[in-house]
Amino acid sequence: MIYPIVAYGDPILRKPTRFIEKDEVDLKKLSEDMFETMHGANGVGLAAPQIGLNIRIFVVDATPFAERDEEDEDDEPDLSLADFKKTFINPEILEETGEEWAFEEGCLSIPGIRGDVYRPETLRIRYRDLDWNEHEETYSGMAARIIQHEYDHLLGKLFVDYLPTLKKQFIKKKLTDISKGNVDADYRMRFPSRR
Repeated sequence: MIYPIVAYGDPILRKPTRFIEKDEVDLKKLSEDMFETMHGANGVGLAAPQIGLNIRIFVVDATPFAERDEEDEDDEPDLSLADFKKTFINPEILEETGEEWAFEEGCLSIPGIRGDVYRPETLRIRYRDLDWNEHEETYSGMAARIIQHEYDHLLGKLFVDYLPTLKKQFIKKKLTDISKGNVDADYRMRFPSRR
């Protein structure tokens, strides 16, 4: 099932999520639906608040980054991204290390806006998989960045929060337009209710 993506301005995107109990939801079905929704919008990550759920889960699929690398003959394909497709349940980032580096990020909830965000190079994360097994793993580079971006959604943070003040002022009208439903997206969106 493809969910509409929750647009910027909806309060759920600013609300910290809660941990999931083991048999609270059908995690396999929810994960499948989240991947289907994300792929339908050409995303590489999707967090539960982006489909209107206040629970601590996100999915990632970095395959498009690996494919892009292969098309650019100067770049060696990043094989670590080729099979980086996972569901993270009740994740907790334990540590972030390394030099901060910039990359132009975007977000399915904020279509048409992109900006350079600086994030630490490496992270260590603990999470549960779909079989409720606990893992503790370390990721670096683009994989870490995708996780950090989606993890922020679970804390009620968005990539635009990291942008410099001048850039925030520049995009303010666009953000307001998105929250009012005045935006073109190639996927279905859910806009904040107008009161």
